Amino acid sequence: MAKASTVQLQKIVAIKETVLEVMTSMEIWTEQQLNELAEIKIGVLRKNATQRHGVTRWKKGVMAPSSPTEVEVIDLHPELLEEAWIAYAAWVLHHEFVHALGFVSHDSIFRKLENNWPSQKSKSLGVKFTEFLRMKNAKWILKCNTCSKEYPRQKPGKKKFMCKQCRTILVDVPIKSV
Repeated sequence: MAKASTVQLQKIVAIKETVLEVMTSMEIWTEQQLNELAEIKIGVLRKNATQRHGVTRWKKGVMAPSSPTEVEVIDLHPELLEEAWIAYAAWVLHHEFVHALGFVSHDSIFRKLENNWPSQKSKSLGVKFTEFLRMKNAKWILKCNTCSKEYPRQKPGKKKFMCKQCRTILVDVPIKSV
C-alpha cells in the first residue's frame, strides 16, 4: 500500500466530497450509509499498478462484508488524481463506495446501483485509462508485422504470443528510454 502525498490527499478529499454530494442526490442511500461512507479513509494504489483502478480493502478478519464500518481503506490509482482523469476517478470512487455498502460481487443488483451515477461517459473512460497505464509502464511493444497492431508489455514476449486479429507471432520491440 502506497502512502499518499499532501497534494494527493487534498485531491482525494475533493473527489470524495463530490462523490458523496452526488450520492446524496440519488435518494437510494440513507443518511446513515452516507455518513458511514464519509468516515472511510481513502488512499492510493502503487503507481505501477496497471489492472486496478481502485480497490476496497476490508478490515482484517471480515469474511462477509456488509457495512462501510468494515472497510479499512479504499485505494485509488494515483494517476486518477490528475486533471484529465478526475471525472473517471469520481466514478471509480462511487463504484468502490457501492462495494463498501456491502455489495461485494459485480452482480445485477450491484450494476443497477452503480448505474445510478449520473455521468455514464465517465464510466466509459475505464478502457482508455487502462490503455494509458499499460503504455506508461510498458518497456516493450509486441508488434504484429502483418496488421501492425501493437500490444504494450512490461516484459518481452519471446515469440510466445500471437496477434489477436491475424494470429501472427508477435515481434518484441523495446521502447527506448528518454
